[in-house]
Amino acid sequence: MQRRPALLVALLASALVSGGLAVGPPAAAAGRAAAAGGGPTLSVDPAAARHPISRDIYGMNFADAALEKELKLPVDRWGGNATTRYNYLTDTSNRASDWYFENIPENVADPGALPDGSTADQFVEKDRAAGTSTIMTVPLIGWVPKPAREKLCGFSIAKYGPQQSIDPWDEDCGNGIAPDGSFITGNDPTDTSIPAGADFVAGWVKYLGDRYGDAAHGGVKFYNLDNEPDIWHETHRDVHPKGATYDEMKATTYAVASAIKATDPAAKTLGPAGWGWNSVTLSGADQQTCNTQGGSCWANPPDRAAHGGVDFGAWYLQQMAAYEKAHGTRILDYYDNHWYPQGNGIFGENDDEATQALRLRSTRGLWDPTYTDESWIGQTVKAIPRMKALTEANYPGTKTAITEYNWGALDKVDGGIAQADILGIFGREGLDLATLWGPPANDDPGAYAFRMYLNYDGAGSAFGDTSVRAASTDQDQVAVYAAERSSDRNLTVMVINKSPGAVTAPLSVAGLVGSSRAQVYQYGQADTKAVKHLADQTLTDGAATLSLPGYSITELVLPPAGRSCTVTYTRQSVWLGGFTAAVDIRNTGDTALDHWTVKWNYPGDQQVTNAWNAKVTQNGKSVTASDMDYNARIGVGGSTSFGFQGTWTSNDSPPTAFTLNGTPCAVG
Repeated sequence: MQRRPALLVALLASALVSGGLAVGPPAAAAGRAAAAGGGPTLSVDPAAARHPISRDIYGMNFADAALEKELKLPVDRWGGNATTRYNYLTDTSNRASDWYFENIPENVADPGALPDGSTADQFVEKDRAAGTSTIMTVPLIGWVPKPAREKLCGFSIAKYGPQQSIDPWDEDCGNGIAPDGSFITGNDPTDTSIPAGADFVAGWVKYLGDRYGDAAHGGVKFYNLDNEPDIWHETHRDVHPKGATYDEMKATTYAVASAIKATDPAAKTLGPAGWGWNSVTLSGADQQTCNTQGGSCWANPPDRAAHGGVDFGAWYLQQMAAYEKAHGTRILDYYDNHWYPQGNGIFGENDDEATQALRLRSTRGLWDPTYTDESWIGQTVKAIPRMKALTEANYPGTKTAITEYNWGALDKVDGGIAQADILGIFGREGLDLATLWGPPANDDPGAYAFRMYLNYDGAGSAFGDTSVRAASTDQDQVAVYAAERSSDRNLTVMVINKSPGAVTAPLSVAGLVGSSRAQVYQYGQADTKAVKHLADQTLTDGAATLSLPGYSITELVLPPAGRSCTVTYTRQSVWLGGFTAAVDIRNTGDTALDHWTVKWNYPGDQQVTNAWNAKVTQNGKSVTASDMDYNARIGVGGSTSFGFQGTWTSNDSPPTAFTLNGTPCAVG
């Protein structure tokens, strides 16, 4: 478990200076248990807001091997405070403030064979056996444990005097806090550690590549650029007592990330992996300084002031962009930040009624521009849109990642419901990668939240990979997410009743005509050890009323019955800067079409310049083509086609999804 920064008074001061005030529960929350009755209206439009869902959002840290294999988990992270100072050569880590700043060698079968067979190697091998990609955390801090495989203390009692807390299994290892509550300073980092820079990291990456192949050939795919460097001055203060500055983060990232890319060009990097809210705007140095000084420091922290007043996250991304411009190499692939709810008792095992309610509504902090965080933060967080806006403004093309998060109580049903809501949010908001900290046990509700997205029927069936528009008139009470599955074009709809009581909710799915039958899978508090396959749900012209038990996750799986068309897009010719293409529309439904309009979005930068046999308009990446009257009718089983010419500059990738008269079509 990660330790969150303390010093609440100083952090509260930060929130007040920034203009935010903590608020109580929204009035709507008072009606959460209102319950055995009418719920919100749910709507799904398979033709709208379509975008890919990255499967990498369904990852974990230190996943259980059996659960990892069952779920075909996409990514698994070796992370946390102990990985900041890990020596792969001796399989020894320093546990930092998590456990008395001690070097602790791992128990391995054959220490003489190291580095072969280390716990890091075992981690990679576990992932490879499950077909899971590894995220390996590498050090930027500049220190790793000494070569000797022995227990060593960062704050020896014999050397630095009495301390407030002592390791119960080693009377010489203290917590670095003197009896009067002050931090012990001036200790010697070489008591436990030796310097280790970019060469050390490059050696580890080479070792992993030699042993398992490079990132392009089944080896370690991802490298996290350390862990929460902006609180090293707390978590690793025995070797890094001063907060990391803007310039330090730039220099160490340049050195280490470029060494990784030079050693394994296909590897992907993630950074700066800050601890949370303050990490977006403040360096570690500013967090340390303003935690001490308080007051006006938060309004104008010195390290930020020395860098043009630019927030740390924006400045960091700008420096990564500058490196690529200067050297022609991208050294940062994912902008990574950790997000833990700061509301009282959420991240933990608290499970009283008030905490349950707060836990379930606070997921809105991941996306909702109208939600004021109910903690010392006291302002709008909208974590994922904020991260995406930062990358777009400062380093376009950089993906977004959250390599640690946890909303608590994964062994309780409300924690599982919150986890399911979070996974739905990740997909809808377009996050690229996420790994849950503190993964659930196999039979915990939190594990079933993952099953509902990755293996709801026990046979590997998963939630769709193309997000579509889904809306609830009260997301706090009942959340809804929807996606189309590319393998069979089925529409999957995830409905999450966040209320403890049962509700009924009307659902409408646009584009469905006549009677449709949806498969129904459900998990909830009635049976927390199984996903139930219920009787099919009938929809009439896309409408149905759902009966949702309290604290439940219901997944509807709709076959593409309403998708009575096939669109085939053919690039007839392509040359530098230009192309011609043809589109064929086939009516596979049971009624004739009297007029037609087909729409698509270009993934590239194509621009249509002229067309024949259709009226074609374009707005940004969106293209609309409609009939010319003489070819308006398409009979049952019939088809029509049209063509056009266009230009492109850097990307001529063809479209992958089409709608005909508002209905998604199969792609020919």
